[in-house]
Amino acid sequence: MSVQMRLSLFLENEQATDALGAVLARHLQPGDTVLLSGPIGAGKSHLSRALIRARLGRDEEVPSPTFTLVQTYEDPQGDIWHADLYRLTHPHDVLELGLDDAFDQAICLIEWPDRLGASVPQEAIRISLSAKGDGRQADISFSGRPGLAKAMQDV
Repeated sequence: MSVQMRLSLFLENEQATDALGAVLARHLQPGDTVLLSGPIGAGKSHLSRALIRARLGRDEEVPSPTFTLVQTYEDPQGDIWHADLYRLTHPHDVLELGLDDAFDQAICLIEWPDRLGASVPQEAIRISLSAKGDGRQADISFSGRPGLAKAMQDV
């Protein structure tokens, strides 16, 4: 059984959020899911943009998927799916988006994961963001990733 890791990071500015995104980008692989929770404006989309850009190695335009629900990005090692589930009203809508297949085959970044219902991947990385002073607080939990835990402590 994997050890459950819990980290709490203060991200003092946008650069610190970008650094967290870059660390995640280096450690994720197809089949990984990152669940991003927090109130509107907490930085979920900012962290997703930073991760996607770092993963792709370029300054990709990364719009918020608030209205499209899902944006996909081609990565040679496996696609990235960025989903904003805020507008979903029922967990069965997740199946219509194709997320159940993406969880197995792509890197998935899911904003508003409470809308997933029972479809939450068990081994997901959970990141809760909240405003704190002039920055944001990131509370992170995951299991079985000692390299990721060590890398995050340097953010």
